[in-house]
Amino acid sequence: MKKSSFIIGRQPLIEAFESGKAIDKIFMYKNINGENIQHIRQLAKDNHVPIQMVPVEKLNSFTKANHQGVVAIAAVVQYTGLQQVIDHTVSKGEHPLFIMLDGVTDVRNIGAIARTAVCCGAQCIIIPDKGVGALNEETMKSSAGALELVYISRVTSLAHAVDTLHLNGIRVLAAEMQTAKKVYEVDFVTPCCIIMGNEEKGIQHFLSKASDEHFTIPIAGNFDSYNVSVAAGIILYEAMKQRMSYPLPQG
Repeated sequence: MKKSSFIIGRQPLIEAFESGKAIDKIFMYKNINGENIQHIRQLAKDNHVPIQMVPVEKLNSFTKANHQGVVAIAAVVQYTGLQQVIDHTVSKGEHPLFIMLDGVTDVRNIGAIARTAVCCGAQCIIIPDKGVGALNEETMKSSAGALELVYISRVTSLAHAVDTLHLNGIRVLAAEMQTAKKVYEVDFVTPCCIIMGNEEKGIQHFLSKASDEHFTIPIAGNFDSYNVSVAAGIILYEAMKQRMSYPLPQG
């Protein structure tokens, strides 16, 4: 990891937050206390930034400077609130086409999904603040820069994100293995968000239950499943094809 991506010390981290700099993660000494710690915790909570409590040896491995028990990693992308993304998308006269990633940890898959999202007209990728691959330099490289061209919304709860989508009239569609409806039978023209799950575990039960519709991508033969980024590409291409065939009414 590049040294320039580290934010070292308590006051520099507070200043980074106050300047609007996106923070990916905070590492904090497990026995830390004292000045500004509660303030940092509150800033992290307000900005949906995860804090990982670690031994001092971990912090020392990042830097030889006086870290004061706190080292943060600056994000390579700017995160945007979900409601803000929805409002902006609708104000442009577009129907939302979002992707939600549940348990996708391989940064190369995330980068590839971002690249396909941009190519197929999806406006936003929703990720949880924990349990997802880091959006770092490798992810940016895998996306060929697409992470800078699509909204990234990081949320503390995917369940709450689903609630926000529903309150805004956006249907939530779950891509799963064991369901009858095929991807080409789903309406992707209306506002929707597609949940992509972990290749091994799939979508978490509570998200599947909260979804409005479930669909699958047909597979020839008895092979296990598609790679998640390939599956996302198939789905987003189908969505783009439908939207090009049935353009939104103007005015």
